[in-house]
Amino acid sequence: MRAASMFLRLFFFLILVKLSAQNSHRLNVQLLNETKSLQIQQEMIFFNHSQDTLNEIWIYDWNHAYSNKNTPLAKRFDEDFKKEFHLAKSIQRGRTNILNIADRNYDFLNWERQPADDLIRVQLQFPVYPGKYYLLRLNYTIDIPSNQFTGYGYGESLYNLRHWYLTPALYRNGWKKYSNKDLNDMSQWHESFELEITYPGNFILLTDLDVIEKDRSRLYHTDMLYGEHRGDVKLFFRKKNDFEIFQNDQLSLLTNIKGNDLSIITRVNAANRVMNFIQEMLGEYPHDKLMVTEEEYQANPLYGINQLPSFLRPFPEEFQYEMKLLKTAAYNYLQNSLFTDQREERWVIDALQIWLMMEYKNVYYPEMKFLGKLSNSFFLRRLKLAQMDYNEQYPFFQMFMARRNQDQGLRTPTDSLIKFNEKISNKYKAGVGLSYLESYMGSTFMRKSIKQYYKAFNQRYSTANDLESILKENADRDIDWYLEEFVRGDKRIDFTIKDFQKTEDSVLVTVKNKTGAKVPVTLFGIDKDENVLFKTWLKEFEGTTTIRAPREGVNKLVLNYDHVIPEFNERDNWKSLGGFFSTNRKLKFQFFKDAEDPNYNQIFWVPVFNFNIYDGFSPGLRLHNKTLRERPFIFDVAPGYALKEKSLVGSGSVAYRKYIREGSLYVVNAALSGATFHYAENLRYTTITPYLTFGFRDSDLRSNERQFLRTRFVNVLRQNSPLIDTDPDYSVFNSRYAYSNNGIIKYKSWFIDLQIAAEFSKVSFNWEWRRLFQNNRQLNLRFFAGKFIYNETNSDFFSYALDRPTDYLFDYNYLGRSEESGFASQQVIIAEGGFKSKLPDPFADDWITTFNASMNIWRYVEAYGDIGFIHNKDEETRFVYDSGIRLNLVTDFFELYFPVYSNNGWEIAQDRYDQKIRFVVTLSPRILSGLFSRKWL
Repeated sequence: MRAASMFLRLFFFLILVKLSAQNSHRLNVQLLNETKSLQIQQEMIFFNHSQDTLNEIWIYDWNHAYSNKNTPLAKRFDEDFKKEFHLAKSIQRGRTNILNIADRNYDFLNWERQPADDLIRVQLQFPVYPGKYYLLRLNYTIDIPSNQFTGYGYGESLYNLRHWYLTPALYRNGWKKYSNKDLNDMSQWHESFELEITYPGNFILLTDLDVIEKDRSRLYHTDMLYGEHRGDVKLFFRKKNDFEIFQNDQLSLLTNIKGNDLSIITRVNAANRVMNFIQEMLGEYPHDKLMVTEEEYQANPLYGINQLPSFLRPFPEEFQYEMKLLKTAAYNYLQNSLFTDQREERWVIDALQIWLMMEYKNVYYPEMKFLGKLSNSFFLRRLKLAQMDYNEQYPFFQMFMARRNQDQGLRTPTDSLIKFNEKISNKYKAGVGLSYLESYMGSTFMRKSIKQYYKAFNQRYSTANDLESILKENADRDIDWYLEEFVRGDKRIDFTIKDFQKTEDSVLVTVKNKTGAKVPVTLFGIDKDENVLFKTWLKEFEGTTTIRAPREGVNKLVLNYDHVIPEFNERDNWKSLGGFFSTNRKLKFQFFKDAEDPNYNQIFWVPVFNFNIYDGFSPGLRLHNKTLRERPFIFDVAPGYALKEKSLVGSGSVAYRKYIREGSLYVVNAALSGATFHYAENLRYTTITPYLTFGFRDSDLRSNERQFLRTRFVNVLRQNSPLIDTDPDYSVFNSRYAYSNNGIIKYKSWFIDLQIAAEFSKVSFNWEWRRLFQNNRQLNLRFFAGKFIYNETNSDFFSYALDRPTDYLFDYNYLGRSEESGFASQQVIIAEGGFKSKLPDPFADDWITTFNASMNIWRYVEAYGDIGFIHNKDEETRFVYDSGIRLNLVTDFFELYFPVYSNNGWEIAQDRYDQKIRFVVTLSPRILSGLFSRKWL
C-alpha cells in the first residue's frame, strides 16, 4: 500500500508540474541527530520557461558554502571581520556529499562543482527545450553546520534549517550563478514542494508547510508536508517548543519572537493588529501559515536605539514587539508570495517592507518620536533627535552613508553593498523613495498601486519593471523623475533658496538645484509660531527656478520642511523674511552630540580627560561642531588643565573635507591642528601643523584597499631641555604615501615617508603583512628601512630608533615620552625598528633596516623575533636581534611582550626582569571605536 501511495503521489506530482509549468520538488529526508546530518533522496523538476534550449542545469548547493575557508561565504565572513568561521573546527562546518545525480530513467548524469563550491553544474543527456521540463533524481547527504555563524544550522537541542536542500539556479537571460554570501537572498520559486521527513521522536517540527500526514512512534516521527507556490522552505526542530501561534480569520502567525513582560492578551492583540495591517495594505496571503522567527529578526533587527539593553530602551514594550513582528513578518510575507531576483533587485522587497513600517507607525503611533519617551525628558528634550519623528530615522540613516561618500545606488546587487548599506541605508532609501513619491502624488496613489502590484504578481515571477509600470499607470502626472533619478540614478538630492524678492502681496523665490538631480521639491511658508501657511511642489528642474509665493503672514520660507525628501544638506533650506538679523542662526550649546539642526549653529561640549605622567590627569572641556552625520567643515578644540603641572594644556583643529563622487580620488582633507602639553617635567611643547590629505579607493566599496597621500608641515616649539642637545624649536616638512588592505584574515600595508628639515633629511619605508592560515596559525611580518639623505644634527634626537622612537613630530601617544626608566619607559610603539628589547646604543644617524616577525603558539600567545642592521656614521655596521613571547590580546590596541633572548643574552634569567616587559596600549576612544565600526564601514 505504501509503495502504491508513493507511486500515485509521483504520478500526480508530474501531472501538476506539466500543468503549472514551474519548478517542483519531492524529497524524502531523514534527520540523524547523532551525526548532525540529513540523508536526502530528491526528485527535482526543472521547467524551462525561457526561450533558450538548455543542455545543462545549474544547481544551488548553499549548504556546501560552509565546507571550507575559501568559499564565497567564508570570504564574506572575512570581509565582515567575523573570525569565528575561520577558527571553527571542521566538524562545526557543513558540507554536501553527493552520491549520485540521475535523470528520470535512472541514468547517471555527469556533474561537477565549480570553484565557488556551492554551485553544481549538471550535464544533461538530452536538451531541455523551451516550455519543457526535466526530472532529476538526486541522492545526497547534508552535514549541517553550527548555527553560531549565521543563526542557521544545529545548536543545543535545536535545528534551524535554511538553504538546506538542492534547488535549480535562477535562469533569466542566462544562469544566475549566485553563491551563498549570508545574505539570505536565494531566488527560489517552487510550484509544489512535497517533503517526507523522519526525525527523532524527542524533537518537534515547526514549519509553515501544510502537514498532510503524521506517523508517530516512540523513537522516530515521520511527517508528510506539502506546499504550493513556495519560496524558501525553512524547517525548525525543537526539543521544547518556543513558538506561539496567533490566528486571525484568514492566517495563522507562527513565531518565537518574544514580547518581554507582555501578557498573552497583549501579544495576541499586537499580532492580530500586525497581520490585519499587512493584509489590508497588500492583499490576501496565499498560504494558511506565516512563520516569523527570532533568527530572521536577528539577521535584520531594528537598528539604532532599539538595540540598547532592555532597561535603557526608550520605547514602550508593546511598540517594540509590534515593530519587530511587523518588520520580519512583512519581509516574509513579501518573500513568500512575490518571486523576484533578490540579489539583483532586492530593493523592491526592501521598499515595500520599509514603506509598510512607516505607514504602520503613522496609523497606530502617530506621535512616536525618534527617542521615544526620552524625547520628553528634561535632559534630552532640547536635542534635535528628541524632536524628530520616529519615521525621520529612515532618511536620517540613509543619508548617513552619503555624508561619508559611501552610498550606493538602489540597483546595486546585494553582494556588492557594504554591510551598512545592505542592512540599513539602502533598505531605508528604498522605503523613503516610496514615501517621497506618495507625498508627491497623494496618499491614495501608493496604497492603490502597491495593492495592484501585489494582486497582479502574487505567486508569480516579477521584476522591478513590473512595479514601475504599475506606478506609471496609476500616476496622473509624470513620475519619470522617480524612476530615472531616484531609482536608477546616483545623484544626491540637494536644494537651496538662493534668493528672494518681496513685493506688496507676494514674494519671488529663486531655488537652486545644487546637484543636478531632477526631482521635485516642496516649498513651505511658515509663520512666527511655526505654523504652515502654504505648501507647494516645485517640479523637477536643473539650475535655478523662480516661483511666486504668497507673502501674507509668512515669516520664513523653507524647502522640504516636513523632511520627506532625502536631502544631502538641509542647513541652507530656509530664508527669513523678517530682516537681516533674523536670518542669522542662533548659537546653541549642547551636551555630547546631536543630529544636525538647520536652524542653529550648534556647538557641542563634552568633558574630556587626558593623561601623561608629566601633566598627570588633565580634565578639560571639548568643544566641537561634529554632528552624528559628517559635515564638510569641522572645528574641534579641547582645552584642559594639567593637575600636576598646574597649567593649561590641550589640542585643537579646524578641517575642511571634500568628498569626490567619481574616480579613484574620493576625498581631499585640508586642516590645521595644534597641541600643547608637557614632554618632560616642567617642559612644555607646542605643535602647529597644517596638512593636506588625498584619499584614494577602489571602485568596489566593499574592498578594504585604501591609499593616502598626506603632506604636512610640522612646527614644534619647545622649552629647552638640558638633556637634549638640539635646537628646541624646529620645523619639518613631511610627505607620506600609504597603502593598506585591512582584513581579518589577510592584512597588508606599506608606506614611503619623506622628511625634510633644516639640519636633516631622511626617507623611510615600512611594510607590514599579516596572515591567518588554514591551520589557524597567524604569521605577522614587518620590514622597516630608513636612510638619512643628509644629517647635520649633533644628537640622536632625530635619529632612527630600534625600540622607542623619540617622536620628535609628536605623533605617538606616549604616557611618558622622555622616560628612560620606570613603568612609562616600558611602553613600546611599533615604529621604526620595532624592537622590544632595550639594547645598548639603539639609535642610528645614518641608516637602519629591521625585520620583525611573530607567530601564534596557542590562541593569543605568540613567539616573536626581530633582527636588523644599524649603522652610525664613522662606526661599523652592527647586527642586532631579540626574541620573546607576545600576548596579542587585541592586535595594535593591547599587547604584552616578554623578552627572552637578545644581544643582551638570556634576558629572562637576568635581574629586574619585570622592567624588561614591554606593553602596547591604546586609550583613545576614537581609535578604539574603530574595532566596532570596521565591520560596518
